Amino acid sequence: MDRSQEIAKQEEKNIEKTKELYKATPAVDIYENEDEILIYADMPGVVKDDISVDIDNGTLSISGVRKLSVTGSVTYEEFSDVEYVRNFSVPQTIDVEKVEAELKNGVLRLHLPKSEAAKPRQIEIKTA
Repeated sequence: MDRSQEIAKQEEKNIEKTKELYKATPAVDIYENEDEILIYADMPGVVKDDISVDIDNGTLSISGVRKLSVTGSVTYEEFSDVEYVRNFSVPQTIDVEKVEAELKNGVLRLHLPKSEAAKPRQIEIKTA
């Protein structure tokens, strides 16, 4: 093996191998009542700091990255890092300032409260 082949082999060893991040669509359940819209998004293994929830121009965007720490060399792998991404159209009647999110046991729960004007109300009928 000549010197240039040795250098090429050495450089090949020093290259950190990275894999492409697998993208997945999280499963969701959506419920609506008089006061709010509730969205449950299944994002197993994702921690709070790796989740992003944005509402912009009538679009709700949810994304999160699950990162696995692996020790040892991989013999076979079906479970790897993944990026969850999902977008929804939301009605303009949502009070964006009061939207809340919580993460528990790998499920992201979003509370999208309706503005007072959008809530149903009973109209009193007066007699003349």
